[in-house]
Amino acid sequence: MVLKKKKEIQVDAFFLDHHQLEKLQRFSKAEEQNLASLLLHCAQLSNGIQQIQCIKQITPLVKKMDQNSACDPMVKACLDILGETYFSLGAKNPLKKVLVSSLNSLPEEFMTLAVQSFVCCLREELKTTDVYLYRKVLDNLASCMEDFSLGRASIKNLFEEVLQFLQKSLLDIQEENRQNNGNRIVQTQLMHDLLMAIKVSMMLVQKLQENIQGSLWKHCESFVWQSMCSLLKSSTNFLMDATLLQTVQTTSGLAVILFTKAMYEPVEELPSLVSDLLLGSMKHAGVPAWFVSNCGTLCTEELPDSVLLFLCHGALAMLEWKNGSMGENGEKLLLDIASVLLSLSSELKESSMSTSLSRILAIWTNSALAALISGSPNLKIKLNGNSDVIGKLLEYIYTHWEHPLDAVRHQTKLIFKNLLQIHQTAITGSSEKSDPFFARLIKHLLSLEWHVKGKYASLGCLVECVGTENILQLDRTIPVQILDVMNDQSLAPYASDLLETMFTNHKTHFTLSFQESTWIDQWHDIWVSPLLVILCEGNHDQTTYIIDYYLPKLLKCSPDSLSYMIRILQASADANLGSCSTRGALGALMACLRTARAHGHLELSNIMSNGLVSTECIKQGLVHQHNQVCIDALGLLCETHRSTEIVSMEEMQLIRFFMMYNLNSQSPSVRQQIGSLLRKLFCRIQESSQVLYKLEQNKTKQELLEYSTKRHPLGILQQYKDFMSSVCDRLFEVLFPGSSHPTRFSALTILGSVAEIFSVPKGQAQVFQLDQEIDSARVRTLIQCFASTFEEVKVLAFGLLMKLRDVAFNLQDSENLDLLFQAAVDLSTSTKPYDCVTASYLLNFLVHHKGLQHICLGKWVEHNPQMDENTSVSTVEKNTLAVIKLLLVNVEEEIFQAKKSLLQAAASFPMYGRVHCITGALQQLPFNNLTLIAEWKEMVARLILMSYKLSAVVSPVVQSSSPEGLIPMDSDSESAGRLQMILHEIQPQDTNDYFMQAKILKEHCKVESEKLADHRPMENICTEMRGKERQTCDVTAQMVLVCCWRSMKEVSLLLGTLCKLLPSQATSEPSDGLITVEQVKNIGDYFKHHLLQSRHRGAFELAYAGFVQLTEMLSRCNSESLRKMPEQWLSRVLEEIKSCDPSSTLCVTRRSAGIPFYVQALLASEPKSKTDLLKMTMKELISLAAPLNESSSVIPQVHALNTLRALFRDTRLGENIMPYVADGIQAAILGFMSPVWAVRNSSTLLFSALITRIFGVKRGKDENSKKNRMTGREFFSRFPSLYPFLLKQLEVVTNTLNSESEELKIHPSLFLLLLILGRLYPSPMDGTYSALSMAPFVPFIIRCGHSPVYLSREMSGRALVPFVMVNEVPHTVLSLLEGLPDSTSPCIRQNNIHGTLLQVFHLLQSYLESKQLVSSDFQQGLGDIITCIGTKLWLAKRPNPCLVTRAAYLDVLVMLSTHLGKFQKQGMQLFGFWEEMDRVISDSELVSGIPYSSATPGLIQYLQSITKLVISVLSVTAGPDIQSSSSAVAKKIAKPSLSIVHLLHCEFHEVRLLALEAILLWLKQIHSKQIAEEGGGVLCLLFGLEGTLLTMALKEKNLQCFCKVLKILYTMDLRNVLPKTECSIKMNPNELLTWSLNIVDISNSTEVQSIALKFASKLVIHLLQNHQQISEVVLKKWVRLIVYFCGDEQQTEMLLAAAEVLKSITTFFLINEKLILGLSDTLAMWKCVVLLLQNEDLVIRDAAAEVIKVAQSEKKSSKGTEFALRIVNAPMALDLAFGILCELLQRWGEIPAGVPILLEWLLGDGNLKRDSETSAPEEDDYLFDKGEVNFWAEKLTPVRQLSKHLLQLISTTHLTLPDHGELNRLSRIALDQAQLVEHLLRALPPTPEFSKTAEFTRLAIQNERISVCLKILNLLKSDDTCKNENLEK
Repeated sequence: MVLKKKKEIQVDAFFLDHHQLEKLQRFSKAEEQNLASLLLHCAQLSNGIQQIQCIKQITPLVKKMDQNSACDPMVKACLDILGETYFSLGAKNPLKKVLVSSLNSLPEEFMTLAVQSFVCCLREELKTTDVYLYRKVLDNLASCMEDFSLGRASIKNLFEEVLQFLQKSLLDIQEENRQNNGNRIVQTQLMHDLLMAIKVSMMLVQKLQENIQGSLWKHCESFVWQSMCSLLKSSTNFLMDATLLQTVQTTSGLAVILFTKAMYEPVEELPSLVSDLLLGSMKHAGVPAWFVSNCGTLCTEELPDSVLLFLCHGALAMLEWKNGSMGENGEKLLLDIASVLLSLSSELKESSMSTSLSRILAIWTNSALAALISGSPNLKIKLNGNSDVIGKLLEYIYTHWEHPLDAVRHQTKLIFKNLLQIHQTAITGSSEKSDPFFARLIKHLLSLEWHVKGKYASLGCLVECVGTENILQLDRTIPVQILDVMNDQSLAPYASDLLETMFTNHKTHFTLSFQESTWIDQWHDIWVSPLLVILCEGNHDQTTYIIDYYLPKLLKCSPDSLSYMIRILQASADANLGSCSTRGALGALMACLRTARAHGHLELSNIMSNGLVSTECIKQGLVHQHNQVCIDALGLLCETHRSTEIVSMEEMQLIRFFMMYNLNSQSPSVRQQIGSLLRKLFCRIQESSQVLYKLEQNKTKQELLEYSTKRHPLGILQQYKDFMSSVCDRLFEVLFPGSSHPTRFSALTILGSVAEIFSVPKGQAQVFQLDQEIDSARVRTLIQCFASTFEEVKVLAFGLLMKLRDVAFNLQDSENLDLLFQAAVDLSTSTKPYDCVTASYLLNFLVHHKGLQHICLGKWVEHNPQMDENTSVSTVEKNTLAVIKLLLVNVEEEIFQAKKSLLQAAASFPMYGRVHCITGALQQLPFNNLTLIAEWKEMVARLILMSYKLSAVVSPVVQSSSPEGLIPMDSDSESAGRLQMILHEIQPQDTNDYFMQAKILKEHCKVESEKLADHRPMENICTEMRGKERQTCDVTAQMVLVCCWRSMKEVSLLLGTLCKLLPSQATSEPSDGLITVEQVKNIGDYFKHHLLQSRHRGAFELAYAGFVQLTEMLSRCNSESLRKMPEQWLSRVLEEIKSCDPSSTLCVTRRSAGIPFYVQALLASEPKSKTDLLKMTMKELISLAAPLNESSSVIPQVHALNTLRALFRDTRLGENIMPYVADGIQAAILGFMSPVWAVRNSSTLLFSALITRIFGVKRGKDENSKKNRMTGREFFSRFPSLYPFLLKQLEVVTNTLNSESEELKIHPSLFLLLLILGRLYPSPMDGTYSALSMAPFVPFIIRCGHSPVYLSREMSGRALVPFVMVNEVPHTVLSLLEGLPDSTSPCIRQNNIHGTLLQVFHLLQSYLESKQLVSSDFQQGLGDIITCIGTKLWLAKRPNPCLVTRAAYLDVLVMLSTHLGKFQKQGMQLFGFWEEMDRVISDSELVSGIPYSSATPGLIQYLQSITKLVISVLSVTAGPDIQSSSSAVAKKIAKPSLSIVHLLHCEFHEVRLLALEAILLWLKQIHSKQIAEEGGGVLCLLFGLEGTLLTMALKEKNLQCFCKVLKILYTMDLRNVLPKTECSIKMNPNELLTWSLNIVDISNSTEVQSIALKFASKLVIHLLQNHQQISEVVLKKWVRLIVYFCGDEQQTEMLLAAAEVLKSITTFFLINEKLILGLSDTLAMWKCVVLLLQNEDLVIRDAAAEVIKVAQSEKKSSKGTEFALRIVNAPMALDLAFGILCELLQRWGEIPAGVPILLEWLLGDGNLKRDSETSAPEEDDYLFDKGEVNFWAEKLTPVRQLSKHLLQLISTTHLTLPDHGELNRLSRIALDQAQLVEHLLRALPPTPEFSKTAEFTRLAIQNERISVCLKILNLLKSDDTCKNENLEK
């Protein structure tokens, strides 16, 4: 269901002048309708659409007239008027089209008359001489030639005049364009006119060819011939003129070929003429003179690339390629065009050109297809798949299929599709299935990685050619592979399109091959079953994208598959409910149903009545732990195919249920989806209600009888009303004090939708109105939302109040408004930066109130009575003006004070808040219709002046070289000296030596504020209050800085707003604009000054925001002087950068501070089509960034590098900046070699920006993922100049490495080169045509492995992988291994060995992970590698003295061992390999003892590698293959020389850690039953380890190892562990428990504490279940620890451990029939669950919800069939938890003892006195501290839920509490607290929700807690008193 807005069609009516009207009146007859009276009636209508109806009556009327009336003067007059009307209408007016169709159907006899009239009108049109009116004439000519017989006849009659006009218009427009050079707006208009003129000329030649050809050509004096020559000449000039728009040039290319074709004889020679033009081999001998004289430039010069491109386009579009009419010359031309286009593809890199090129290539493939059909056999050979041309085109496709431009990618796909058709056509007759070209393509494409986007579209095209079945025969797993790719959003659309092509094709294939529908199961197995598996178990992203992209397509192709899906999912839905990370069958079912309903494949009511899906099932979906399942269940209810489908009662109840538990979602995307789905539901209610109203009105009694059996319309409408009302109640209810930000955001968004959808349009009955639900408390709630610390909540609340403003103001009394206004004024000068935002929203709201002037402003601003009388002025304008005036007066006074003392200002009245409010007020003014122009002009001038003054006060701080620390924090002499220096530099505007004093100014502030109070002008009341309130003030450096840079920010935004909102209209009277050109220029200079001199990032970034608004306004401006300004500023700043003048104030540090921003803003404002400024700037900057001579200054280079970085990062410059990337990379790499640090630093930053620009933004953590990479071919074809550059640099680098002397020579740019090369990868598509082969890089990269720098060797290993093709890997690895020295070699260089081994390692890794694992070549290659590795084994043993290279060799062996363990080919050679491994191990130091100290370099690395090898060999040799083999070698291998126990006893903890990790992994494998099939291989390795591990646990000193040991013991079965405790550690199980609890107590590592607690808990349960005693003290300690773990401030790890423990004890302790731990401890545990369910962290809440899952599952299994919600989100879980608790209290019979404890929970332990005291002094400490920001937990939610369940419990059990003691105590506490809260609330200032938000919220929450508690206490008491009275009676 998509919400579409209906488009209104606009039709402009035509009007006749009085002459025409008189003429019609003369002829019209009143008594009968004739043509004249019809036209007269038509002309008098003012509505265009009615006129259309009228004109449509002309034809039937004329057809009724008799033959003779053709002579009637009335007809002539009418036709004249119709002609005049036709030519006066605009080209796009629908009236014109209607008129044409009416005139086309005129009877024959009227035609000549009509032609005369039209010729007459057209002749008048052609007399037009004003260039700017040509466009209308051209439009008319064009429409005359389009399917309009009258128009065409008129043009035929005036053929020569039309030609003359076109010839003249082309020349005139060109001349006018030349005169207006620089005026962009006019030039753009002229360009479009010129384009139209060329198009019309072409139409004339094409449509009226018979007029041109014939005798007219015979002599060149004829007028037509000369005109044609003139047109040809003009077109040639336009084609060659690069300053024109590209579309004009393209069209001129078409025109040149078209005109030449019309004039050229003999036609057969034309193709060779065009060929010669394109190839530049023109010989003047055979060319006619007229061609040379008109197109001379095309014949003589070397043609520019773009001209060649446009000529190719012309030839392809204008020549006739079908049915071989051009013969052999034509075929030659076709191939020539292809070769020209392909050669251009490497030259044209600009985005618009590469787009055109790809489009023209696609046109070429279409022409080639046309030519082939009737072409010669020779052409078929030249165009089949194996030919040269097709090969080069495939190269083009592989290079461009991942091009960043959409258009290029799309055309590439078309080219590929056409190529396949060309090949099919060329080989007609032979079978496509077995064709080697297709077979090769499929193999190549399938061998590509799935992250290559081009693969999908190409495979899709191939599927259409050869069929899905043929591709599936090669690899049956393709569907699953593609579905696996879909967890990446960038690939999902491509993948789903390919899948759609495949399954649709497959279905068609099946339906044709099999008669019956037996095939459907097979089809489901391939396409549906994998989908269902992924939907149930896949990760979040993957399932989301599959549902969005794949599922709708599948259902569209086969709607019947839905029942199959539902059947399968329904069967497992109850068992597999999913979890917080997987959807499960239930989630999958919801997703399928939602998609099916939204696409119209099912009716919800049907499936619910069939019992296919129960309400309970949907309910479980609506509160599922997995967000997306909730959204899908909601989507199922809200989304329908028909937008008027009636909403059923069940749906409404389910929606209410959903809104109880889902508004508080922390995920923004979930909130957004909830908002949009509910919006759809409300639209459905609104639209279906309109249908119901109509039904109600149109019903007859008969229908009423039929309808009464169904639901009654009025009944439904009433239900709708009640439903919407209850929804609004719920939404306002959740805006309670302390509600979280997500809740508020959701509620306000949904309320906004309700207000918008149910607004009252005129004359429509409305089912619901939000206005009626609003009362004053709700308005207050909305206004309080302004105090939220989140701006988006303020925005939503403001938007909602604006929609309800009439009601809102009516419900507020004037006193309240006055308080709000007072609060806003106070907040606007608060020192907390976010307060002024609140003030701004409050003021913007109040401005709309009619009585604002009388109520609030009267006190502050002298009243202007004339303004009241002027009723035409809108309320908003009057109020805004007054508010701005008030703010301005205040801020001017404050600036005056700040000049005396900036510190005083920063501490007491930072001025930025006022300015922020002014900007906010201006932004909501309707500037196009202001009435008080003079007042606003004055106001704007004052605002600009104030901005400059404020800026002058604060800018010294922001522009100092160290703005962050301008006040010394201590008064030592050194920092005082520093301060003096800074002060000398900035010379602040302070006159009273404030800057010279130390930080604390308490006394001074007192004196100051008293002084202020005396010298204050009377109108400013604010300062007085301020002076009294803040008697002492502490000024920190942060305060001063914040005051200054925020003031700069607000000034910039204000000036930007003034420029943007008040555009200077130079065309109109200067007095009309509110701002003068002079003011705009000054503002520009202001921005320039600050951007180029500020040092504080906040200041210049925000000046940038204002400056961008200014530059955008300038580029659209009419005034010439303003429009030229950006260009002048840019050239000036580039000059200043270049000059490196010592007096320059530009900042070289801080990444050139504002300079890059300044340049960026100027370039970004330039229109996308014109990039002259960009070209000029990039040229300048690149020449500065990579200077040719070393001597030139460094500073310009640094500025240039920093500015380039900013420009490459700017997304707005988009593709236009790509042509400069290669130069940028060169500058960065060369800059890296500079001796100056600043240059190297800037080069690094530039390099990083460029890598992102080329390879895309990195999304994942994996440095080596295939995502942000591209094939070498694509990289070098996009940046061809980098190929020689990188190769040359690499050569220079490797030459420095290979010097024989062992000195350390490190080349600086090696690292960057390897970084780039490591981002490339090979493609199986890299063909033979590419001149940019990757091979030359390989030897250099191999030599980089000899670098003395470890990291460079590591990187060269990675960088080599992409350059070696997969099939080349064995060969390369062998040659690398053979290059390793033997043990006897004389000179062994360990660096070289290490580099080589790393390269071998990475190559092997990529080889073993590649897909070609099955081929025989692969096994052969692997065999050779293993043999060769055996020959260099000495490197892994003791003869090799270097431990680092030994470790590197062992890493290669470990990788081989692991992979071979997977393959297990039982050839002898592998047994040999394991035997060798065994020898390496037995020879190692692990066996014989380690002779080194731990400080030996590389020792740890070596030990880790050898340990990994031991573990790998152990797990392989424990496998069944070797254990059960009978050969002698196998028996020997099966008894390894080292056991796992040996490793556990090693003295090095790194070895122990690896061994422990292996044991943990093996245990997990056993638990997950992975090894079940393979026999007990791993079990035998773990046999008897328990004792060793227990001993280790007591002795282990290393923290990591200790933690792992505990994890292993926790994972093991306690039945195996406990029997060993006595003999191995001399402890009984109870002592072990005490020991583990002590560990929790004493350890200071959270990880150890967590695992120890889990182990202890497991022991507790095990012992109690087996009826062993545990002492009371130990159990108490255990409970205490769990409670401690659930404390507020604990770390996530401990909280998660607690949740896991609570889950494990649920069944045994928490919901047991018997209270094993006693009531208070059990309730303490339940309180832990409740606390965890309210944690801010979602992971912890989800873990705690597992407790509820266990409890609910137990309940379900014990009670039988009843449906229970099990997998629920935290809010639902909390509700269920309280419900379960109340049930348990009943079951345990502990209600009297339990209820008081729960009441204590309700009351909370808030010590209000203490809270209020502590919160006060901290306020000023942290400027930006927003107090307690509430992201999730809401104190009142659990209070409301618990009280609900308690009240239920009391009412169902008729509870009596005889023991009043406890209740009386609680009552006393509650009443005391109630009094205290009331006292504290009274003590708060007038609008506490704004001035003391945190305190007010806290008190409001406590207030509700107390009142709920008292209510329940009263109930309990009253029950008791009644009962006692009854007993007495």
